Amino acid sequence: MNPSFLPLPVVLFLVIILLGSMIRILREYERGVIFRLGRMIGVKGPGLILLIPMVDKMVKVSLRTLVMDVPPQDVITKDNVTVKVNAVIYFRVMDPARSVIEVEDYLFATSQLSQTTLRSILGEVELDTLLSEREHINQRLQSVIDHSTDPWGIKVAAVEVKDVGLPEEMRRAMARQAEAERERRAKVIAADGEFQASQKLADAAQVIETHPISLQLRYLQTLAEIATENNSTTVFPLHPEWLTGPASRLFGLPKSGE
Repeated sequence: MNPSFLPLPVVLFLVIILLGSMIRILREYERGVIFRLGRMIGVKGPGLILLIPMVDKMVKVSLRTLVMDVPPQDVITKDNVTVKVNAVIYFRVMDPARSVIEVEDYLFATSQLSQTTLRSILGEVELDTLLSEREHINQRLQSVIDHSTDPWGIKVAAVEVKDVGLPEEMRRAMARQAEAERERRAKVIAADGEFQASQKLADAAQVIETHPISLQLRYLQTLAEIATENNSTTVFPLHPEWLTGPASRLFGLPKSGE
């Protein structure tokens, strides 16, 4: 047996290791940034990639949209209210080469940038604006973060403020404010109703002043309504003018002077 030759199993094992270090398979949404002796030679993928063992090194980058949860941040608003705010950011890698070369860890860097930007932007607005104009704030956050991550080859698609945690005393104050606002609206509606009713009464008074007989007819209508009740005796007064006016015909009374 010649000792200069290695056993076949050892040779096969070495060949497998060599092929394993040479061959890489990238999925459709993956790209590989290739470095040869420390120098970037390009971006490859998807599919089968061949590397030179101990010479080439590949950094794999995903091109899918990533969803990152921004941890809750203590924010002091412009009107000095401390709130706890968290958000979610949607972004993706547009340039794999820059995402590897320009920043050490683009995921960690994007997360830290999102936290600092969230505190900075929300610290410039008042609490009422934060609660009522969240869509505008989301667009502003997306614009600022996207501009900062553009040199890294990152595209920020959207930033959404998920929750705004208010102190307990602020919640009670807002509840009292909402209750006072509801009472104010109720009083305004009631006053408006009384105003409209007074206008109708004024119109009715003008009609009655123009046609006095209408008041007498309304009086008779009221008597009819009273008569429908379970009353054995009903006593009602008559104005002397009614006995000499047009209503005398309704009661079968003679006119004055007859």
